Amino acid sequence: MPPRKRLLWQLYPSYLLITLLAVFAVCWYSYRSFEDFYLSSLHDSLAIRLAFIEDRLREPLAENDLDTVREITKELAAAAAVRVTVIGPEGRVIADSHNSPGEMDNHRSRPEVIEAMNAKVGYTVRLSETLRRNLMYVAKSIDGNPQLGVVRVALSTSAMDDRISNFTSSVLLGGVVVAILAALSLLAFSKRVSRPLDEIRAVAQRFAKGDFSSRLKVPDTEEIAELVESMNEMAAQLDERIRTIVEQRAEQEAVLSSMVEGVLAVDADERIININQTAARLINTDVARALGRTITEVIRNSELQRLVVETLEQHGPIERDIVIRGAGSEMFLAVHGTALKDSDGRRVGAVVVLNDVTRIQRLENMRRDFVANVSHELRTPITSIKGFVETLLDGALTSEDDARRFLQIIANHADRLSAIIEDLLSLARIEQGVEHRGIDLAEGKLKSVLKDAVQVCQPHADSRKVEISIDCASDLRVSMNNSLLEQAVINLIDNAIKYSDQGGSVEVRGFEVHDEVVISVRDYGGGIAPEHHPRLFERFYRVDRGRSRYGKDSGPGGTGLGLAIVKHVAIAHRGRVNIKSAPGEGSTFSIYLPRAPRYSQSPHVGGGQFRPQPSR
Repeated sequence: MPPRKRLLWQLYPSYLLITLLAVFAVCWYSYRSFEDFYLSSLHDSLAIRLAFIEDRLREPLAENDLDTVREITKELAAAAAVRVTVIGPEGRVIADSHNSPGEMDNHRSRPEVIEAMNAKVGYTVRLSETLRRNLMYVAKSIDGNPQLGVVRVALSTSAMDDRISNFTSSVLLGGVVVAILAALSLLAFSKRVSRPLDEIRAVAQRFAKGDFSSRLKVPDTEEIAELVESMNEMAAQLDERIRTIVEQRAEQEAVLSSMVEGVLAVDADERIININQTAARLINTDVARALGRTITEVIRNSELQRLVVETLEQHGPIERDIVIRGAGSEMFLAVHGTALKDSDGRRVGAVVVLNDVTRIQRLENMRRDFVANVSHELRTPITSIKGFVETLLDGALTSEDDARRFLQIIANHADRLSAIIEDLLSLARIEQGVEHRGIDLAEGKLKSVLKDAVQVCQPHADSRKVEISIDCASDLRVSMNNSLLEQAVINLIDNAIKYSDQGGSVEVRGFEVHDEVVISVRDYGGGIAPEHHPRLFERFYRVDRGRSRYGKDSGPGGTGLGLAIVKHVAIAHRGRVNIKSAPGEGSTFSIYLPRAPRYSQSPHVGGGQFRPQPSR
């Protein structure tokens, strides 16, 4: 390895250059100090003379004796070897020692006069328009009252300018010499030092752009060699650490982006430092828009804002359920907040985890409603059966007519209980089959299913003198489970018959619309108000009897599960349901099924067959 030279011997010329520059700076400072000192001395001298002249002019100006003012002005100017000018309040020259006042311009706009008019001592150095040479002006209002007038004294700066000019020439000459020496020194210094520094700069720029593959060549200068070796080692360590950080960040981003829960991180100033896509969706914002903003700018829910603030203020974790209400919808969030700490255990922010439990909450609400509805539906027939049994036990058995009537009522309620249980089992089998095993679908003719359904409902239609018509093409085919689809159509036809007028009609149709097959059942009864439409296919939901004529002659009424079964049958066929109805215009219930077969065969739901029968 070649011998290394100390950096001192390479930097010595630059030290000499710095010394020369320092000499130049001292010379310049001396020049400025000389100029400032001369101007200051001249200003102080003029201020003393001005005070003397002001004292002499105070009385004649107060008496407005202008002739005396002009005489005193010339006398004082000659005695003080200065130019004296007296200016009135409006800027007109009253007296001047070197010129006729009438020939002079209005002095109101002169800088020194403006300051004097403002009860200050005006001072300036400028070219005199009257004498055509540089003068130093000092002006002051009489007793600080501009209304009495302004006295101004001036003195030529020619002598000072000559001295400053000579001094400047000397300084410039010295500066030129120093500049030449500096240029030669800098050239020699640059040739020896710039080359390794340029290499270091070029490689450092690559390091700054993230390219750590380059390495510096170690020069023969000891100090620079140590620097280069340190930079090479730093580049290797940075390369390794950045790779580790990038990998960890990629893993973190992958984890955050794939999380079902929303994750929101804020710093101590309530600014968002990280947020995943799920959290952005839950709070209705964008990741790029949210980063760097405060929570009050991004989060519009006040309760969620308070939770983030409380998490930043408190030591322990916070858990809370929050409801975010939007346009006609609600979203339920389970929120967990905890402090965010650095490696030293200091609190630097907070992390908030948002879990969308809207579906769980809705299912829980549905479960509670279902339990309440089932309890209510079962309580009524059970209460009636118990009541009539107690009546029979209390002595009604002795009357054969009463006993028969009561037993018939008990039998009716028992049938209702059986129908409710049967419909609940049907719903359970459908849902279980769809969720776990699917249902058997086979392509078949739709019209045969409609005929079988009408045949089952015909006795009920005859009893109410309701005419049922079928309109369906004989070759219309659909992928279906015959027994399930028949069950759904029976329920729709039975409802249509039940709620039709005596002697009315029910239309059953099957037709194609775009890529769907539609089964519609229409009646011409009382119709259903629009506010009931969204809930008609819920379990146990019935239109209020006080608002419609439905069920008035249907005995104990249906189970309230018929339309729910229709909906789940449609879902099992990958279809949907729809209703069109208005009070006084009748109702049309429709089932939409996919036209083309799209689903694989699978074991039959529940391992058994459904008995097609009307669901009340």
